[in-house]
Order: sequence, then C-alpha cells, then structure tokens
Amino acid sequence: MRIGFIGLGTMGGAAALNLIKGGHQLAVCDLDPDRANQHLELGASWADTPAMAAKGADIVFTMVFGPKQIEQVVRGENGLLSAMGEGQIWVDMTTNQPNLARELGLELAAKGAQAVDAPVSGAVDGARTGNMPQFAGGREETIERIRPVMELMGPMHYMGQSGSGSITKLASNQLWAIHATAMGEALVMAVKSGVELSRAWEALKIGASESWCMHHDAPSVFAGHYDPSFTLDLCQKDLGLIVEACDDAGTQAPATRLVCAQFEKARETYGGDKGELHVVKLEEDAAGVSLRMEGDWVPHWEK
Repeated sequence: MRIGFIGLGTMGGAAALNLIKGGHQLAVCDLDPDRANQHLELGASWADTPAMAAKGADIVFTMVFGPKQIEQVVRGENGLLSAMGEGQIWVDMTTNQPNLARELGLELAAKGAQAVDAPVSGAVDGARTGNMPQFAGGREETIERIRPVMELMGPMHYMGQSGSGSITKLASNQLWAIHATAMGEALVMAVKSGVELSRAWEALKIGASESWCMHHDAPSVFAGHYDPSFTLDLCQKDLGLIVEACDDAGTQAPATRLVCAQFEKARETYGGDKGELHVVKLEEDAAGVSLRMEGDWVPHWEK
C-alpha cells in the first residue's frame, strides 16, 4: 500500500521502519528531517507537510506528542483536512483526548475519509521488534481491512466505536503509572527492611505482585538511568489526559490522582526531561536507599 507516516519519534520512527520492511511504500514527515534518514535509505520518500504525506496515500498514520500537535497536523495549514478525501484512511496512534479523536474523525469523514484512533503501547523495544500493541477504535470493517498492515507493527486489538482506542490507551497508561509508583515503594520498603534487592525483585516478579512494570522497567532503575526514552514531561501530559478522562466519566480515581501528584513532584525535583522512572528515585531519595544493582542491564530501546 501507499502509506503516509507523520511523526518519527522514538516509537513512530521504529514503527514506520517495520512498515517499510513489510513491503509498503512510505512518504514520511516529521518536524526534524534528520529523523527520516534511515527511512529514506530504505526507500521511503520525504514529505514536507502532512498534506504532502497524505497525497495519494491509501492510509495515513500519525504519531505525535499529544492533542495540540495532532490537532495542528489535521486542522492546520497544509494539514490532513486539506488533502484527504474519499476512500483514504487516517489512523492516529497519538495518545489523545477521546473527544478530540472523535471530532477530528468526523471532520475527515465529511471529506469522505475514514478515521481510526489506535494509540499504542509496548515501549520502544516493542516498536522496534514489531510487538507494539495497538488499541483501535472506529468502524470494525475498516479496521479489519487494514489489520494486515497494522499488525506489521504489532498486535492490534479492536476496542469498539470511535474514541474507544484512546480511552483504552489512557487506562493502560493509568495502570502503568500506578504500578511504577507502587514498584518503587515496594522495592524501597523491602530493601530498607533488610531484604537483598536481587531476592526482592525475583520474589515480586511472581504471584500477586507480578506486573509488566516489574519485569520490563525495574532494570532501568537498577541501571540508574530511569528510562530516558519516555520523559516525565510526557508522563505528566498523559496523566493530565487520564485525570480529565476520569472527570469526564465521573469517577473518583483517588489512586490515580495521588500518583499524578507524585509524578509532578518528581518532575519538579529532577526536571521534566528526565526519565519516567524518576518517580521511583523520588522514593529512593526520601528513604536514603539505592536500588542500583550490578547486572547486564541492556536498555530496552537497544534490544
């Protein structure tokens, strides 16, 4: 297929490479042209604007920072609304506001295009290896038609009507933030109480405490880099959307609101450009405990 791909950040860039390797012709677009070097070497073409990326495309994928950015990509000058039409499909993989995802989808539908909200999970290693889960909302027949393309990037889960993918991604990030905060509290408590860190980690990876976070993210704490592939600024952007979704749904979500405050404290303490797991370092520093551990902790974005 002819595909436009807008947004070549750490996740988007890797996902786009998998589409190229799957045999599709891509036109790529990003604010930083240097991010496209590897894609161009593999045969992709460069598009100066979102409209140019969409020209003649069967599918246009977008994966940008957040709601403001995706609104600009769609509604802005030389945006997708100026270029997309009958028969084309827009798949937005941005972590977005569900209501905005629906609004933009309706505006493109008025031009004859179809919209799918399919934000992603799985971290950078998932994007690199083609194991990046996608949570898709929209017309089921449209999503099933493009499933073979989407599954080049990772497993695709159909969630329901428009906006359902965005809600599911927010719920996924909601749980991750709670798990990451709880992981720090549990490991610090165990170590400060005299349990050897390696033994605590092995025990907490099984049974009732088992989580993807404990398996996948704890090594970033042990290595001391706290995973710079996703920053505290990005965490707070997502948590803001999550709290907004809780408010819209009329849920109390007390744990979520406490965790949001803890991430904000980490951002104020260490800086918004620091890795997401500095929320764990906050607990380490408060308790006077280090969770450094010797080991061959290969960063997940290099796997």
